[in-house]
Amino acid sequence: MVKKYSQSRALGAITKASFLASLKNPQSFVFSLIFPLVFVFIFGAFSGGSFTKYTLALSPNCDTSNVLYKTVSSLPFIVIKPFADTAEMRKELEKGKLTGILEIQKMYWDIGRPEGPEKNFPPHFNLTIKSTSASSLELNQLIPLLENVSNRLERKIKGKDEEGYVTIKQDIYNVREYKTIDFVLPGQIGFSLLFSTLFGIAFTFFNLREQLVLKRFYATPVNRLNILLGIGFSRIFFQLINVLVLITVGHFCINFTLAHGFITFIEMVSLSILFLLMLMGVGLIFSSIVKNDTMIPLLINIFSLPQMLLSGTFFSITVFPEWLQTCCKILPLTHFNLAMRKISFEGASIFECWQNIGALGLWTVFIYFIVWKVFKWE
Repeated sequence: MVKKYSQSRALGAITKASFLASLKNPQSFVFSLIFPLVFVFIFGAFSGGSFTKYTLALSPNCDTSNVLYKTVSSLPFIVIKPFADTAEMRKELEKGKLTGILEIQKMYWDIGRPEGPEKNFPPHFNLTIKSTSASSLELNQLIPLLENVSNRLERKIKGKDEEGYVTIKQDIYNVREYKTIDFVLPGQIGFSLLFSTLFGIAFTFFNLREQLVLKRFYATPVNRLNILLGIGFSRIFFQLINVLVLITVGHFCINFTLAHGFITFIEMVSLSILFLLMLMGVGLIFSSIVKNDTMIPLLINIFSLPQMLLSGTFFSITVFPEWLQTCCKILPLTHFNLAMRKISFEGASIFECWQNIGALGLWTVFIYFIVWKVFKWE
């Protein structure tokens, strides 16, 4: 007797085989599980439930012994940065690295009662924040938060119907205005260079190797280094055009700050060239170690996506806890973003960014050492 063909068993077999194939495919595993976990972890690490931390310095005359200061300094979105030198503090303020300088003065009501004001009446506080136009965006966000905190503290101490006992004042003077585009544009340049260069270099060299073009080049009298540089420089030159367009459009159309004009422009382009050379090495590594071109996007995303989120591309790394900020400062894109912002807005020369340049240089040496070990001509 002929057994009837079981469609349900066939369906089960196909489903099982397809499921096992998905488990064996590293791309589906990484994109469906690993990356969502990374995103959840990173966004879950935002400190205190706030996307912004406000860095304040203390005025030499600030009273730090009172309840208002203790309340403000304990807020999760407030960072009190100590300074031994007031000149350095002012310099940081004018660069927009500080939201403001905090001063709290404790005063007593003068009401002429015989029992004395200190005995029966709570003190009055003047809270003053000295800031500049470079920090105007952060200050506009911080003041309502401080007002809310002072109101809650007041209700707790005095009751709902009593007169306010905290006066919040702003003392702002004009310097170079720090606009949103001054933060966004350098990050977008780094983001663009990171992904487009890696995809361009990795796929170009992989295809040239698979088509035996590199092997034929290798058999010619042309120096091997010149072969790599010639192909790589063509991709780098293309990416530099994108950098030139982004900076030019940003400056003339969206008022992006170039602190020293054309000199700043040249220094930003020079820094981009160093970053592109480093990324070229990463692309060469990926093109050499993969067995097929479907693995290239996976490696690029593993290398790039954490940097996109942790390198200050879209938001400052100060939103993260201290230990994660330390990890962020290891990444090459972090140093590129920091140096680009220092050069463009603060007017720092490329030599004053020696720490960031040095970190990129160390990454470049390390990466090309790996290239020397793993690069294949066929």
